[in-house]
Amino acid sequence: MKRYIQDLSTCIGEEVTLQGWVYNKRESKALIFLILRDGSGIVQCIIAQDDIGENSFAEVSSLGLESSVRITGKVVEDTRQHGGVELHVNAVEVIQNVADYPISKKEHGIEFLMDNRHLWLRSRRQWAIMRVRNTIIFAIHRFFQKEGFVQMDAPIFTGNACEGTTDLFETDFYGRPAYLSQSGQLYGEAMAMAMGKIYTFGPTFRSEKSKTRRHLSEFWMIEPEMAYYDIFDNMDLIEDFIKAVVQAVLAENKDELEILERDVEALEKACGEFIRLNYDDAVAIIKGEKDVDGKTTIETLKADIADREAEKSELEADIEERQALLDKGGMKKGKVAYHQSTIDKNKQRIKQIEEDLRNLPQWIESAENFKYGSDFGGSDETVLTRMFDVPVMVYDWPHAVKAFYLKRNPEHPEFARGVDLLAPEGYGEIVGGGERETNEEWLKEKIIEHELPMSEFEWYLDLRRFGSVPHAGFGLGLERLVAWICKLSHVRETIPFPRMYGRLEP
Repeated sequence: MKRYIQDLSTCIGEEVTLQGWVYNKRESKALIFLILRDGSGIVQCIIAQDDIGENSFAEVSSLGLESSVRITGKVVEDTRQHGGVELHVNAVEVIQNVADYPISKKEHGIEFLMDNRHLWLRSRRQWAIMRVRNTIIFAIHRFFQKEGFVQMDAPIFTGNACEGTTDLFETDFYGRPAYLSQSGQLYGEAMAMAMGKIYTFGPTFRSEKSKTRRHLSEFWMIEPEMAYYDIFDNMDLIEDFIKAVVQAVLAENKDELEILERDVEALEKACGEFIRLNYDDAVAIIKGEKDVDGKTTIETLKADIADREAEKSELEADIEERQALLDKGGMKKGKVAYHQSTIDKNKQRIKQIEEDLRNLPQWIESAENFKYGSDFGGSDETVLTRMFDVPVMVYDWPHAVKAFYLKRNPEHPEFARGVDLLAPEGYGEIVGGGERETNEEWLKEKIIEHELPMSEFEWYLDLRRFGSVPHAGFGLGLERLVAWICKLSHVRETIPFPRMYGRLEP
């Protein structure tokens, strides 16, 4: 009976047929230990020459990585193996024997891997990331549907900018200029006036010529809009929403998080009560003028430098000791592989530490010299979130640095009722939103201030003329959420085929 690897724990003692690809292989004189993947998981297949015959055994022995096969055998319980089972094989059908698969087990440079993204996706780590992404997407829909939201779709072609004109992709729309959507939010407001609570989930585009670890040119946004919500209702929803998604991943992706070596405890802590700070308090913490639990950001970052330097010294000593053992020789093959693997991991960790040691002094300088009234940069967000184990919501921003459609604080009109959710562990902004401006005249002033064409926003102003109500919403960048939950160093691994500045293929 044909089965998927993910179902094998329910098939112990049965004979099944698996269809997949060779992920790894080691062999002895009369046995081959083949690691098979089929997209749902991986399993060890034990192949004995006596069970499949000399010719078939020789053919299996010749298989290269990513060869495609159909394997039949008995499912046997073995708690030492991944998934708790292995397959004792009695027949193998080779679909294609692959030679010279370009992505080997050795370390490759990131540009090589990106050029071969169509193949890199098959690696265990990338497989795990995409599985987590899938869980996140399903959890998002589940949350909003359960909360009574209606999914609706905003257009991708638009005639106007949502947040400014500097990062638009322009295209021709039957002889007139059109733009790929930066956000579905303006249309979401119109749909919320019809349906009460809606969310959009679709691709958005920004032509920023930026190569930072947090930027893509094409990414996916989740944008709910709610009639009769104010900024505080909005923040309550954001918190409930993010917690629900993280908890779904913790419940459904234990194996994938283990493959990614993700600190699950950090994600569990992140499900505690979120921190809420107004802009003034957030700036005071960043600059080290206000402490958190008895420590300032500057003190904390200086302690981080000392800790990193000590860790680096320990890792370098460990590498030297293990390398000496390898150079001495006379070690069993398994021990050699263990020591070499540990050395490689230590070297990777040292690279990260060295990057931290380059960044930390710059973060300290930036924090000490932060100019009040400015928007937060990536380093400012990192410094602030370093002080907390849970996401931080910063609200009531200077209106001059935020989008034109955000409502002014009635008591302090120099501030806009916007909110940014900053993920912990240095990941920064993953959600941006706020209460929407309902005052038509103030909205017109902001459109003029941002040098946007008034004629393109007449339909948007109609929402304030006909049945206007308090309303709010937010936008979540899916890839940034995946990056934080999986603890990835760059968003390019969070989407199957990333499109960013300088990258259009494959």
